[in-house]
Amino acid sequence: MDFKTQWVGAGGLAGVAADALLVLVPPGGVPKGLDKPLTEVLAAAVKDGDFEFKAGQTLYAHRVVGVKAARVVFAFLADTSAKALRKALGGGLALLKGSGAKALSIAQADGASWTAACGEALVAAVSEAVYLYRETKPSAPAPSKLAAVSVVCAKGEVAGLTAGLQRGEAIAAGATLARECANRPANHCTPSFLAAQARQLGKAFGLKVEVLERKDCEKLGMGSFLAVAQGSAQPPKFIVARWQGAGKQDAPVVLVGKGITFDTGGISIKPAAEMDEMKFDMGGAASVLGTLRAVAQAKAKVNLIGIIPACENMPSGSAVKPGDVVTSLSGQTIEILNTDAEGRLILCDALTYAERFKPAVVIDIATLTGACVIALGHHRSGLFSPDDALAAELLAAGEQALDPAWRMPLDEEYDEALKSNFADMANVGPRAGGSITAAMFLKRFTGKLSWAHLDIAGTAWKSGVAKGATGRPVGLLTHFVLGRAK
Repeated sequence: MDFKTQWVGAGGLAGVAADALLVLVPPGGVPKGLDKPLTEVLAAAVKDGDFEFKAGQTLYAHRVVGVKAARVVFAFLADTSAKALRKALGGGLALLKGSGAKALSIAQADGASWTAACGEALVAAVSEAVYLYRETKPSAPAPSKLAAVSVVCAKGEVAGLTAGLQRGEAIAAGATLARECANRPANHCTPSFLAAQARQLGKAFGLKVEVLERKDCEKLGMGSFLAVAQGSAQPPKFIVARWQGAGKQDAPVVLVGKGITFDTGGISIKPAAEMDEMKFDMGGAASVLGTLRAVAQAKAKVNLIGIIPACENMPSGSAVKPGDVVTSLSGQTIEILNTDAEGRLILCDALTYAERFKPAVVIDIATLTGACVIALGHHRSGLFSPDDALAAELLAAGEQALDPAWRMPLDEEYDEALKSNFADMANVGPRAGGSITAAMFLKRFTGKLSWAHLDIAGTAWKSGVAKGATGRPVGLLTHFVLGRAK
């Protein structure tokens, strides 16, 4: 997709050359500065009750006399925020879905200012509108014909808007990669597939990629990670990808992504209903790959390392059993009371491994607990960190990216739930506060690291008719990493 800026010539919006023109309409009635042909169409629709000045309202008009664009779409814009813009564009673009439009121009009816944040939101809306998974679905509709989007703006807005569009393109590309990986069925997206994706990124963007095999992990002593992997015929992969955008002396940001490419629950097997959605249990890994791509495309002057422990969690004669005790890379022992609490078991060894890079900060990202979905639903990701400054930085990045999170507690009293009579800790506590005790488990492996945990179980994918990966939290993570760039 090609995104660019343009400004109105003598013919006004009616004279804009494009296959389609999307006009954002603010509150307060038909804008006075709108060109006559467009004013007449909108005013008539309002009079006939076909358009109201309220959220979600859209209108399509074809071959409007006096307008150069063959297709005209009006979409109500509730306010000047990037969030409102993205919502309005989503509604307007839906009316163009399946059309023959190849070139689209987008304008604000009242000539309101375009900010960098609005540019980024615009790209996100377009990317969401045209995305369609088709890798294993030959019968999927033909891809969108839309190839170019122009934003009508004032000349003085070009620099800021262009910067926003470019950042949006990088994030959208990263989110699309994350969605493509997560949407693939588990017989396609295996640990080996994730390793191959990382290697492809390395070749395309100059990342240094290393993949540790089972024997490498055994030699290091990753007993917790390997315990989860031992029930599957798919070989585990421990993936490390590095983007060197700053000096060697600069401490890196490390992202650790949960890469369970399918989660049956193991011996503590899950119910059959909706188990197919456990292909999305590698959403954390997908977001790490997507963020690496976005940061590399932006050529950010920051050092970023992505660590992905990848395996399946399967029941078999060789699978780990409830009550088994394993020794983690840190040397701490873990009593595995529930084999379906496997994400924390692979992440803990990855967190210990991350220490060798002497990172400035470590963030793990995981579709970790159903308890987080109960607590926060599907709008905000759960954020856990003992570091107030880091938590504030991540929350701000989420708001900027329209990819919000909510901070959850880590009071020491929650740690009591992880006591075990047979090991240094159990891998689960009681049901109450499950997302918190999961974070407390991970905290035991962070030492003196500046660390945060993102539980994305409620935000990494959607169920129902719109079932599919969302690409979150690539936006949040990319904003955070770019904020750390020089």
